[in-house]
Amino acid sequence: MKILIVDDNPTNVIIIREILKKEDYRNFITASSAKEMLKLLGIGAEGENGRQRASDIDLILLDMMMPEMDGIEACRVVQQYDHLKDIPIIMVTAVGDSKKLAEALDAGAVDYVTKPINKVELMARIRLALRLKREKDWHKERDQRIQDELKLAALVQNAVLSLPVMDETFEVHAIYQPSFELAGDLYAWYPLGDGRYAVILLDMMGHGISSSLFCMFLASVLKDTVTTYVEPEKVIQELNRRFNQLYIEKQLVQYYFTAIYLVIDTRMKRIDYVNAGHPPALFFEGETKQPVLLESNCHPVGLFDRIDILPQSLSFEEEGHLVLYTDGLLEMAEGEQEDQLRFMTEHLNGGHEWREEAMRDVFFVDDSNQERDDDKCLVWISLKEGTDKE
Repeated sequence: MKILIVDDNPTNVIIIREILKKEDYRNFITASSAKEMLKLLGIGAEGENGRQRASDIDLILLDMMMPEMDGIEACRVVQQYDHLKDIPIIMVTAVGDSKKLAEALDAGAVDYVTKPINKVELMARIRLALRLKREKDWHKERDQRIQDELKLAALVQNAVLSLPVMDETFEVHAIYQPSFELAGDLYAWYPLGDGRYAVILLDMMGHGISSSLFCMFLASVLKDTVTTYVEPEKVIQELNRRFNQLYIEKQLVQYYFTAIYLVIDTRMKRIDYVNAGHPPALFFEGETKQPVLLESNCHPVGLFDRIDILPQSLSFEEEGHLVLYTDGLLEMAEGEQEDQLRFMTEHLNGGHEWREEAMRDVFFVDDSNQERDDDKCLVWISLKEGTDKE
């Protein structure tokens, strides 16, 4: 523990040093002015990476009344620096003015002692301040470890998302932007053979660690479920069964997810799908500017033991594109769902080829400095004629 004593009166410095020595606190340094204190704290000095140099000071005993810059002003300066503001500052003062003492505490001081200094009182306040500092440091270190683990978890989670597919008659791409470090959305697609492809997009209720863990569970069972059951109704029923097997004791929140699952047959030109409470997918065929809506036909997954599903089918003749998305995109437009769908249609009907830059400009603007309220995900499927068409 290193203590910084700041006082322009050498006698006061000697008294405090002797008190600290008798209590076995020998790691301390001194400064005769507030400006010297700021210099010792590294204010204005940058390290090799351009950041403010970290200080090794654990506690500051700061005289309130000093020439040029008093203790209160110096305290305010220290509080402006994130890497210094957690250092506890104890004001040492001969001033008995309660307003001045309140001003010092408002400026960032954690405590004060009055002159003439009482040894017992001084050491009690120092021990309390250092104990609180240790606890705060422990919490900061723990929070940093958690953040590092969350970043690693985000990398692992991102690794399970499907990569783009660019086949002769079928192409699929996605853009994903989580609300925080971890995802509550999940997308995947699988070739089924004979020109058939399975595509799913789901949106877990809520955000953060719990939702991302549920998503990881679903990712672990998804491929086996899709390749085993294939058909939309059977796949959604099986996901509902597997999800409901997750027993959480004293669960206070009912977790569930919306999903849209499609089996696309590029040879038969047919789309079979189930939309379980998810925003409607948009299918644009040929030159049309108005999409066919693949709307919800059953409730979300995980709410009940069994879902009543009426599978839907859609046939197409010409080239087209199909867009799936989560409600984070839909909510970018104000108004009712009709207004939101109009907004989506206006920005998604400009041709069947994948336009990543245009989609990012519209739906995934750079808001890295802002806290995002919801996950955003867009899946784009291009259905093409192929070169073997007669």
